[in-house]
Amino acid sequence: MKRRDILKGTLATAAALALPARVFAAPMGGSPRDRILFDIAKRELVRHGNAIWRRDIVGIADFGLHSAKPRFHFVNLERGEIKSHHVSHGTGSDPQHDGWLKQFSNIEGSNATSRGAYVTWEWYTGRYGTSVRLGGLDQSNEAALRRYIVMHHASYAEDSHLAQYGRLGRSNGCFAMGTAQFREALLHLSGGRLLYADSLGLEEDGSIQPVPALAMIDRAPLDLSPRPSISGY
Repeated sequence: MKRRDILKGTLATAAALALPARVFAAPMGGSPRDRILFDIAKRELVRHGNAIWRRDIVGIADFGLHSAKPRFHFVNLERGEIKSHHVSHGTGSDPQHDGWLKQFSNIEGSNATSRGAYVTWEWYTGRYGTSVRLGGLDQSNEAALRRYIVMHHASYAEDSHLAQYGRLGRSNGCFAMGTAQFREALLHLSGGRLLYADSLGLEEDGSIQPVPALAMIDRAPLDLSPRPSISGY
C-alpha cells in the first residue's frame, strides 16, 4: 500500500467519524498541509475520546520526512494555528543514520520509534533532565511506558547539530527536540494532550514527499479502530 493511499484513508476516516459538539477554529490562512494536519488531529481526538483530557493542542510527528525538515507540528485547534519544529527518531528506525526513518517498532530494546497515538503525562527529571512521560494508546505503541519512550531535549536535536551534519542525531525511540522547541512542548503539549506519530510525508503544499528507494519507510496502514481509554499508569 502506498503512503498516498494511507493518507486518503486517514482523511476518509476523519470524515466518517462524528466530531464532538465542541467547535474548533479553522486554519487561519494555513497551507494545504495544515488543513490535512487539522483533520488528522480532530480524527485522533475522536478516536481516543476520554483518554485525552486536554484537547486544545495536538502534536503530530511526521516521520515520513527527513530529519532535516521541521516535521513535528503543534496543531492549535482553538487558535487555528500550526507551528512546526524538528524532532529526532530512534536509532533502531534508522540504522544507517542517513536521516530517514525506515521502520517502526514497539519491541522493547529495539531503540526504534513507534507509530500511533500517545497521551502526554507529567513532567519528571530523568537522564536528559526535564522530560514528559508518554502513554501509548494503540497496539503499535502500547509498550511506550515500559520502553521509557518520552519527550525530552537533546543536544543532537539542536539547530547547531543539524547545521553541522545535515541531519539530526538519533534517540532511543524518544521524541527528542532542541531546547527551545522542547520548552514549547513542556508548556503546550504536556498534561493530558495528544501526540500522534506516523509516516505521512506531508510537504507544505499538501504533496507527498517521495521516499528514496533505500529508505523503504514502513507503509503498512495503522489500525484506526477506536481503542479502550486508559487512565493512570
